[in-house]
Amino acid sequence: MAHNPQAPQGPEGTPDPAGSTQMFRAFVDEGGSQRRPEPVSTSGGGPRVGVIVGVVVAVIVVAAVAWLALA
Repeated sequence: MAHNPQAPQGPEGTPDPAGSTQMFRAFVDEGGSQRRPEPVSTSGGGPRVGVIVGVVVAVIVVAAVAWLALA
């Protein structure tokens, strides 16, 4: 780990881990303001359409198997 002379020092000159955490959080907060918002999906359907189609196909298959078994 790189030596940081500005980090607070604990007893006997050992680095204070809280000081490193505070500096990391400040770094992350700085980068957070530069993020772009994610684009909003305009398709509207998404994975729900696939689930609905899958359920309909499953119902048809079960109905066909039941019809063949009872016929």
